[in-house]
Amino acid sequence: MTSQILAGVDEVGRGCLAGPVISAAIILNESIDRSILKDSKLLTEKKRSFLASYILNNCISVGIGVSPNDEIDQLNIHNATLLSMKRAINNLVKLPTKLVIDGLHKPDTTINTTCVVKGDQLLPEISAASIVAKVLRDNVMKSLDNKIKAYGFSKHKGYGTKQHLLAIDMFGPSIYHRMSFAPLKTEI
Repeated sequence: MTSQILAGVDEVGRGCLAGPVISAAIILNESIDRSILKDSKLLTEKKRSFLASYILNNCISVGIGVSPNDEIDQLNIHNATLLSMKRAINNLVKLPTKLVIDGLHKPDTTINTTCVVKGDQLLPEISAASIVAKVLRDNVMKSLDNKIKAYGFSKHKGYGTKQHLLAIDMFGPSIYHRMSFAPLKTEI
């Protein structure tokens, strides 16, 4: 009899006006302290960074999947998110026997999959994926901020804050913005 190899999967960045959507798939070591793994949205930036390092040092495998803003515009956010999840799963070095995915929808995969609404709050495997994906995406947005200072990406990470919307009004969208998202979407 074989034991189950469980991978948690989550994404970050669905609701942003700029930047990629990033997914992580993670298989945790048995020895990891699951009690400290929480939904990334409930943690401070400092705690997320600490936990991301802890997770990466205590996992069997991690896979990352990215869908950039132009692909999101081409496919729509739903399909681009599922594609980023599929890429994360495919980038795992060890093949899981079961996937637990945050949300209602699963990517196209032959692996036994369960979708769990609010899974990032309920299952440590999904919490771990949430934390790693969030830290990675935040770092991507900080890097974009270093390239283009005008938008303040390091502060709002691409979400539609008042500051971000004012910058878009003042400078127009950048090459990192999602042109299919309101208020950037133009009527044709």
